[in-house]
Amino acid sequence: MSSLRFVDTHCHLDPGYFGDGPWEAMARAAAEGITGFVVIGVGRGGLRVARQDLELVRDPRSQNALRMTAGFHPHDAAEATSETLAELTQMALLAEVAAVGEMGLDYHYDHADRSVQRDVFAAQIAIARAASKPIVVHSRDARADTLDILRAEQASDVGGILHCFSEDWAFATAAMDMGFYISISGIVTFKNARDIQDVAARAPEDRLLLETDSPYLSPIPLRGKPCEPAYMMHTARKVAELRGVGLDALCGTTTANAERVLRTSFGAFHTSL
Repeated sequence: MSSLRFVDTHCHLDPGYFGDGPWEAMARAAAEGITGFVVIGVGRGGLRVARQDLELVRDPRSQNALRMTAGFHPHDAAEATSETLAELTQMALLAEVAAVGEMGLDYHYDHADRSVQRDVFAAQIAIARAASKPIVVHSRDARADTLDILRAEQASDVGGILHCFSEDWAFATAAMDMGFYISISGIVTFKNARDIQDVAARAPEDRLLLETDSPYLSPIPLRGKPCEPAYMMHTARKVAELRGVGLDALCGTTTANAERVLRTSFGAFHTSL
């Protein structure tokens, strides 16, 4: 049993993602030293996944180690109707909901019309500002529009997380200037991820976070397998190597950052369920 207490700041724990369910996946993570989890409440079906995640976080087995987000991924922007946005406005006020999102722009897949993505992104920032909650941002092949909307909608009022960071140092600097934190996923372990490795090495100590984005983006040496929170240790070791620090120091830094940006504290999930 590890003495580390890392926080996975971005994991999707829908029941169908793991053969033996989310509780067993979290137990495996806790055995490796990942004891806090931010569950991302997005997916098809409006806010269906967010409602499921709310039950997960409220379950006594969570041991106060789980927090959640709620929102509309850019892929699902068309599902953000006036009714579902009104529901999100109320959900964002709940104590269990630490942030709004993930939200943003994805011009790589374009599963939703780009103008709809932009409108729904702006609408969710407004909801977060009204609730005084940070936001979790997804940006892929849309760096200019992402930064423009963050500025125009005054996202700096609440700050938040650039999740699964996959841009360059210039983008990171612009985001950090608006109060955002940079979250590093398993992509940093990929051989050709030079820009991300550069950002992971150079990011200020007080702006760095770690995540898995499970069940996606398994790190080396586990590419090709469904990702799960336990695999974040491979990411942590790579980031520690890039920064020239020990795992204990990286754990202390990133856990403190997660609690600061999400304005919460995490209990420690234990392996005995």
